[in-house]
Amino acid sequence: MARDEQHWWRREALAMVVLAYPLVLTNLAQALIATTDVVLLGWAGPHPLAAASLGVNLVNACVFFGTGLVTAAAPMIARALGERSNAVRDVRRTVRQALWVSVTLVVPMWLLLWQAEPILLAFGQQPDLAHDAVKLVHPMMLGLLPLMGYYVLRAFVSALERPIWAFVIGVIAVLLNAVLNYALIFGRFGLPALGLFGAGLGSALSNLWMFVGLAVVVARHKRFRRYHLFGRWWRADWPRYRALWRLGLPIAVTVGLEVTIFNCAVFLMGLIGTPELAAHAVAIQLAALCFMIPLGLAQAATVRVGLAFGRGDAVGVGRAGAAALGLTMAVMACTATILLTLRHPLVAMFLASDTPAEAHVVSLAVSFLGVAALFQFFDGAQAVGAGMLRGLHDTFVPMLLALIGYWIVGLGTAVVLGFWLGWGGVGVWVGLAAGLATVAVLMVARWAMRDRQAG
Repeated sequence: MARDEQHWWRREALAMVVLAYPLVLTNLAQALIATTDVVLLGWAGPHPLAAASLGVNLVNACVFFGTGLVTAAAPMIARALGERSNAVRDVRRTVRQALWVSVTLVVPMWLLLWQAEPILLAFGQQPDLAHDAVKLVHPMMLGLLPLMGYYVLRAFVSALERPIWAFVIGVIAVLLNAVLNYALIFGRFGLPALGLFGAGLGSALSNLWMFVGLAVVVARHKRFRRYHLFGRWWRADWPRYRALWRLGLPIAVTVGLEVTIFNCAVFLMGLIGTPELAAHAVAIQLAALCFMIPLGLAQAATVRVGLAFGRGDAVGVGRAGAAALGLTMAVMACTATILLTLRHPLVAMFLASDTPAEAHVVSLAVSFLGVAALFQFFDGAQAVGAGMLRGLHDTFVPMLLALIGYWIVGLGTAVVLGFWLGWGGVGVWVGLAAGLATVAVLMVARWAMRDRQAG
């Protein structure tokens, strides 16, 4: 029995790693695009960095909500393939309607982001920062539609357990974004110096490349082209369209609750002061890079659990979840160690400490990373827990759990510690940690009770 136990663990863990590592690398490539922007704007000074932090977080609230919705295609495709390995028509219907959902989402997002400045002012942000943030938001929002399309196609190649192509496209996008933003922010290679506007434009062009690049792959590669994803894409399929909304909307809200609590932390930092806001922009970017690893494992868990779920294999479902959670905890032990021991050199990559003002920002960022190191395990557990539940098409209750954890426990703790007790920025970060811990416990408990739910 012990030998059989070791055998299934090695087999499932290997399958999870093989599927997850391109997803992790793709997520890291996506995060490196934003990290590159932060580094370059950090070179421009604390004020542009603080303004960009406000603008990027407003855009990201839309991006992650949309991502959560359209990537509902992944568990739907995985379940269909688990039920029947040659479910070509069913997969094609899901992908096409996910593209329709993308268009439906992006139009109201554009209308919302066009009003970025009054929105930021309504949240009490400094008028000069709100005004400059718009310079980044308006060009950046043009990249939302191709980005949503890219996420749909990435869900498709991931569900077919061929995510390496999304990674290749993403790596090229990182390099393209770095060159474009460097040129457009500072005026290099004969291009005008556009500052924040240039950063937003470079990111939008990089998103366009990702969609076009992956679209060419799925249209021409022999593994994907038999699905004919773009043939008659204009034909409506209202039952599948509604099914995507039913499954995806709770995912989108769950992701949105998590992302917007971090966005809310940005606004709270803006109320505390510009140094805190600039330090938060650096610390959250480093924490986001670490989060890309459990996010990739969560995406792999959704596929592996979904395939077993489609086969009606309850044992396989449990093994996929156990492998995902075990691997995630091992990885988060490493990221916590890195953040705790290398805080100063990591922050130094983004910010100089040549003046007293800059040194103060560096000191704040280092202290925020100390808190980030402590919540790594919780961040990983809540991400992979949600991913496993999505593989079972269990999305509504996890949405409610996220609401309780992030916005009641997390935000409440952040406000009490940061403002009422005077902890400042560190108090806000401790509040984020409390929210993540709560959601992690609730998600894993929900997974542990999955048999009772099915009954």
